[in-house]
This record gives sequence, structure tokens and C-alpha cells, in this order.
Amino acid sequence: MSPDSHEPPELVLYVRDGCHLCDQFLVELSVDLGPAIERVAVLDVDRDEELASRFGLRVPVLEADGEVLCEGFYDGARVRRALRV
Repeated sequence: MSPDSHEPPELVLYVRDGCHLCDQFLVELSVDLGPAIERVAVLDVDRDEELASRFGLRVPVLEADGEVLCEGFYDGARVRRALRV
């Protein structure tokens, strides 16, 4: 993420179906982002062999422009700082 960029970062949340931590993470992220939650790409790692191999059991993971912001739990303060919300 470029600090000079006025473009919002590309957000990707990697999850797994049936993952209660992933569900809770998405709820907390939704509270912080409000309507902007619509721009978060939510990807189920089990639907793609490469993602399943890359992440294994390490979900949820939130990336902003390819940089990991959170892994395993929602760090609201870090996300708000990174996204300036």
C-alpha cells in the first residue's frame, strides 16, 4: 500500500466454509468498514488448490494490496490504521 495513494487498497479475506473464526472476523470487519465491506473479496481457500496449499489451516487472513493485515483474529486497530477509517 502506498501511503501517497488515494485509491482504496484491494482487500481480500481468505476464509474456509464452516470456520467460526472466519465468520466472526467478517462481522468485525463489517462493523469497521460499513458499506465499504462490499469491496472486500471473500475467497474460500478450499475452492482453489493453490490457495488451500498456500494457507492450509491459516484462516482467516486479511490482505490489503497483497500485504497481510491480520491472520487468525481481527486486529481492528491495525486495519483502521491501514485503511484510515
